Amino acid sequence: MAAQFGRRLRKGAATTAVAAVAVAALSASQAPGVNDHGRQTAADAGPSPEAGASDGSATGNSPYYTDLPPLKSPNPSPSTGPAPGGQGETEAGIPATVLDAYKKAEASLRESKPGCNLPWQLLAAIGRVESGQARGGRVDAEGTTIGKILGPQLDGNGFALIRDTDNGAYDGNSTYDQAVGPMQFIPSTWAWAGRDGNADGKKDPNNIYDAALAAGHYLCRNNWDLSDQDDLDRAILSYNNSREYLNLVMRWLEYYRKGTHEVPDGTGTLPDNRSDDGAGARPSPSAPGTPSSGASEPKPSPRPEKPGGGTTTPKPPPTSPGTPSAPPSTSPTPTPTPTDTVHHLEDAGTAKLTAMAGDTFAQRISTRAETKAGKAVAKVRIRFTILGDTDTTFTGGESVATVATNSSGVAVAPALRAGEKTGGVTVRATVVARTVPGLDYTATVTERAADTLARTGDAALTCTPGGEFANQVEVKATYKGAVADGVAATATLIKSADDPTANDKGPYFKDADGKTVRTLSGLKTDGNGLLKLPKLYADDTTGTFLLRISTAGGATLTVELTVAAAETSSPSPSASPSA
Repeated sequence: MAAQFGRRLRKGAATTAVAAVAVAALSASQAPGVNDHGRQTAADAGPSPEAGASDGSATGNSPYYTDLPPLKSPNPSPSTGPAPGGQGETEAGIPATVLDAYKKAEASLRESKPGCNLPWQLLAAIGRVESGQARGGRVDAEGTTIGKILGPQLDGNGFALIRDTDNGAYDGNSTYDQAVGPMQFIPSTWAWAGRDGNADGKKDPNNIYDAALAAGHYLCRNNWDLSDQDDLDRAILSYNNSREYLNLVMRWLEYYRKGTHEVPDGTGTLPDNRSDDGAGARPSPSAPGTPSSGASEPKPSPRPEKPGGGTTTPKPPPTSPGTPSAPPSTSPTPTPTPTDTVHHLEDAGTAKLTAMAGDTFAQRISTRAETKAGKAVAKVRIRFTILGDTDTTFTGGESVATVATNSSGVAVAPALRAGEKTGGVTVRATVVARTVPGLDYTATVTERAADTLARTGDAALTCTPGGEFANQVEVKATYKGAVADGVAATATLIKSADDPTANDKGPYFKDADGKTVRTLSGLKTDGNGLLKLPKLYADDTTGTFLLRISTAGGATLTVELTVAAAETSSPSPSASPSA
């Protein structure tokens, strides 16, 4: 397949027939449930029942490239150097910067979300289907595409209806949204899913490093494990909610897993066919001289031949005098969507939101979308965003979640997981693609606590004056019967049961410099709720002393320490004199 830049080719009937044969040959081995064409139009792209309704899709279900991988599988190749001959090997080549971005995203997710098991080949498969690997690798040295890659405007005419959510900031369209960049994020999704993948301080959907990392995090949300086929299916369907899309991405994923290599930027092959071919596609604004991802080039009308060859320009048919010209066509007024009818948001009975650091909140945020008259509105996307400087997240590690309202107009946010930073956390609910006041919820993160402390052993704690206690004090902390890990604790050698101030004589700890210390603060229980204190020493004072250990949450334990002179053994009685 020859590389094409600046224009898009349409395959003829012969090429389509070849593609159909390829689909038939591949369908048995590469993906189940594929139709005979391996392609989809906007008219028949119904949502798949496997996809979750809560998150919409990354692309707004925008069109995508439908070209299939070659029948000839690639062989593993060196990571650098030009592509070798053969169609399979050529198709396996990925532009150097684009390939680097995919691999860096995989490495980042391996650290931040190791349980996701994201393979970079999945990003490559989606990048191929969405933008032909950033139009064959047409990116600059920083990974930013040369010219914007835009899908068609999502105005409901052959595509989804998504009104403008970014005031044209990303797509240049202040009326409707368009998918943007090499991974084709719609602006409303990029607003929360965007990432800075190249550490330049910006989150740019047109930068392949930013877009690849954002796609990785998007696919890894909801605690999905992409090594599990069911979770992998869910993740791909959440990117574009179509069974045909899922099957196509899976084919490219398996193809790239069999071997890929690096090719120079700008020399990658470009696909020819899109899912919107012949289904209401139209040009979409983009940078001058650059093709739009979802646009179809207008085709000139054929001119009739002149006698003897050549062409002539057709003239419009004459009109009779006095005949009124046809009125200009006007676009029909779009039917209001449920989102258009939302007037405000109301709390739907959310309980008090409180959890200890590290715990999952037992309560969940519930928000109801209503019309001006107070009627519930179903099928509206509500975005929940955690604001401010906090490490509290939704389960899955994200700070933003989008949930569709049910038949009662209620959207229930995913459970919150408290971070280690204590204090108040604000969660704001807003309507996606609708400017109405947001609704704020306050969640409170309290410090980790224990309500019970107990020694793990019962050996006596004794020492001789000036000596060292043979046994170290170890305690276990629990909270409501469960292990209390990471709980802050303080240990103090106190004067008496009635006077908790630090003693000035008797047993003591040593600091790093070997100096006497009788109060230890900043202690924490380990993952098993255990706390083992440092060694204790005794001065020359004898008697019974008290060690008090206390934790956040009010748990307290007082331990007795005894300092006594060593017992001397009694001398043996002398033998009686002989009679």
